[in-house]
Amino acid sequence: MRSKIARLSAVLSGLLLLSGCFAGTTGTGAPDRIGVALSFPPTAAMSVYSDDALLLSKLGATETLTVLGQDGTAEPGLAESWTRPHPDTLRMTLRPGMTFHDGTPLTAEHAANALRHAAQATTPPRSLDDVQLRAVATGERTLEVSTGVPDPVLAQRLTSPNMAILSPAAYRENPKAPDPIRTGTGPYVLEDVQGTAGATLRANDRYWGGAPKAAGVDARFISDGTARANALRAGELDVIDTVPVSQLPTISEQEVVELPLPRVVSAHLNTSSGTFADPAMRAAAREAIDPAQLASGVYSGHADAARGLFGPASPWANAARAPRHETPPAAPNGRPVRIATYDERPELPEIASVLAENLRSAGFDVREVRVQEYSTLESELLRGAFDLVVGARSYAQDTGDPVSYLRADWTCAGSYNLSQLCDPAIDAAVERARRAEVRQRQQAAVRISGRLLETDAVVPLVHERARIGLAPGVTGIAEDSYERELITATTTPGT
Repeated sequence: MRSKIARLSAVLSGLLLLSGCFAGTTGTGAPDRIGVALSFPPTAAMSVYSDDALLLSKLGATETLTVLGQDGTAEPGLAESWTRPHPDTLRMTLRPGMTFHDGTPLTAEHAANALRHAAQATTPPRSLDDVQLRAVATGERTLEVSTGVPDPVLAQRLTSPNMAILSPAAYRENPKAPDPIRTGTGPYVLEDVQGTAGATLRANDRYWGGAPKAAGVDARFISDGTARANALRAGELDVIDTVPVSQLPTISEQEVVELPLPRVVSAHLNTSSGTFADPAMRAAAREAIDPAQLASGVYSGHADAARGLFGPASPWANAARAPRHETPPAAPNGRPVRIATYDERPELPEIASVLAENLRSAGFDVREVRVQEYSTLESELLRGAFDLVVGARSYAQDTGDPVSYLRADWTCAGSYNLSQLCDPAIDAAVERARRAEVRQRQQAAVRISGRLLETDAVVPLVHERARIGLAPGVTGIAEDSYERELITATTTPGT
């Protein structure tokens, strides 16, 4: 959805104050280069085996053998085709005539080498959880990738930005920390990284998908959403990601592109201890919360009220039925509640405050609303120190597979089980779904999510949207709900 945001004269004084704050960025001041600001800075020196891999893929520096389609299935990337001769093996054929940024021709052996390095990393990519990946070249352009056990989502695992294919030169200095500078395959060549401040890229004129429209990219990492929006309004940037809802009314001539995300903001109720260990209290909390109020109020209509765990970004979830809640709510009568959330996403603290008032109005005694950086809260969240946690979670983060999300968040041994839920029937259903093919596991995930909602262990609140700010004249950005791509070979700078 594309929406033009109305012009407000109130921003004019702010523009004067902020003029020049981003000296050094080119933005619309350099018509042959793209100025872009991303909201999260590198945390691991642009290591492809960290979350920094997303930055590399969004800037157009790195690519993978397969890419994730909107429907959650794998589509051709550097590999133009593949077959599955065995349940644990993909036989892949690379596109012809591709080269790395350092001029090295991309062969099947180079691709297999990159996959082997990823599998042997000190901390392997999350997409390789529970599998032992093997890769071997069988010809100049053909390779086999296998896991040793049947793996219906192997092609999806290879879509993770952590599985980027890099030149052999990337691994010479330190095989455990490959160097992405001038070793990728994307439309733009990473030339320099200025710590956590920015990065410089030039056009890859030999790009297999055609020469880029711009001469290069000047990236800045600006965590403050207001600062990103100010720089866009001042004409110092062409593209910004994650426009804060609070800044939408102040953007005038620029355009905001909104995309549904496979991300749900939820209220996780602690099922193992405290007030919400009682199913009737969970039911009372669920009745007190109004997701539509949050979507229209906190997000000013720029989010979708959640009807389940899976939202508009996932067309395969459209047929989900409404859960049947069997436990009736009981009167809270002043039962105590402690709420926690983190402040990296600006809407979450406001949501926590609204939920606190909802629960007080329903008769709960809300004694604390804790807001801190995620890193300082994580250990307490994971051990169930709070009665209710407000959190945002991507259910398609690494492979696009909803069953992997369910396993991590909603099984007895799940690594991110904020609700402390342990239901053997759900565990068994998740294990059965893991053996199914992609379409069948999506359908199974919808059924399992219905069972989860019936426990009232979670109240889905909203499904977030990506909001990308564009200067006038910018075209060709990737409208990617998975937020893995942004700058493409067809992206043009502003006019």
